Amino acid sequence: MSTPSPAHTPDPLSGAASAPVSDEVIEIERALNRIVYLTGRVRQHDRLMALAGVSLDRAAVALLRQIADSEPLRPGELAARLAVEASHVTRQVQQLEKGGYVTRVPDPDDRRAQRIQLTPAGQDAIDRIRIASCRGMELALSHWSPEELRQLSTLFHRMVDDFLHTEGTLEGEDASPRRA
Repeated sequence: MSTPSPAHTPDPLSGAASAPVSDEVIEIERALNRIVYLTGRVRQHDRLMALAGVSLDRAAVALLRQIADSEPLRPGELAARLAVEASHVTRQVQQLEKGGYVTRVPDPDDRRAQRIQLTPAGQDAIDRIRIASCRGMELALSHWSPEELRQLSTLFHRMVDDFLHTEGTLEGEDASPRRA
C-alpha cells in the first residue's frame, strides 16, 4: 500500500496558512501558550496538590473538575467533554471510585445506564484544589483592579465559548464565531 504524495494530500490549513494573522491574535496565542505551559507543569501540579492537601494526578483533577461543574454525566459524556477516549475515563472513574471521590448513580433517563457524580470526599477535594488555585491567582493578580479582573473573566469566558463554538472548523465543519 502506498502513501499519498504530499501534492495529493489535502491540507486543512492550506487556506488558513496563506491568510495573514493579525498581530493581536498572534500575541493572544503566545500568551495562552505561556499560561498552558506555566499551569501544566508537573512541578506546578505537585505544588497545587500539596497546598490543597490532596494527592491526585492531573487527569483525575480534570475529571473531578468536569464532574463538579456539571450534573452527573455518563462516562461517554465525560469523555466527550474532556476530548479523551472513553476507556481513559473508565479507568479514571474506577480509580476515583476506589479512592472514594466519585460514585455511580442510575441514569434517570435510562435505568440501565449509570452517571458519575462526586461524593462528599470528591467535592471536598475539588473545593480544596480550587481554593489553593484561586489563592495563587489572587497573589499573582493582587495589583489588578476589580474592574480589570471582571473584564478578564468576561473575556476569558467569551473566548472559551467562541473556541467551543468554532471547534472543528479547521477539519471542515461549518462554524462561524458567535457575537456576545
